[in-house]
Amino acid sequence: MKKILILSTLAVCAAMVQPALAQDNAAAAGTAGQLGCMMCHNADVKLVGPAFKAVAEKYKDQADAQDKLLQKVKHGGLGVWGRVPMPAHNQVPDEKITALVQWVLRGAPAR
Repeated sequence: MKKILILSTLAVCAAMVQPALAQDNAAAAGTAGQLGCMMCHNADVKLVGPAFKAVAEKYKDQADAQDKLLQKVKHGGLGVWGRVPMPAHNQVPDEKITALVQWVLRGAPAR
């Protein structure tokens, strides 16, 4: 009985979180398009820069991944994914970068 109650509670919580997460994903995907991220990146395929899913895979077990990637987007970098540099995006507010990084770390789902 206790196990059924716990599972039921988890199912209800998951159903409540799902729409909010889908909305966050859609907003982040839109922001990525507006800021020009998609000119160099794609969710699934390497373009100029790595695919977002490859980034998520590379950083999945790193506790400091979010901060590392925020700094990489903000200040740019070179050498992690090849010879093409990641340009700095220091004009983008940290809140937007953080939302984008969280979306990328979730695998950049469209919805």
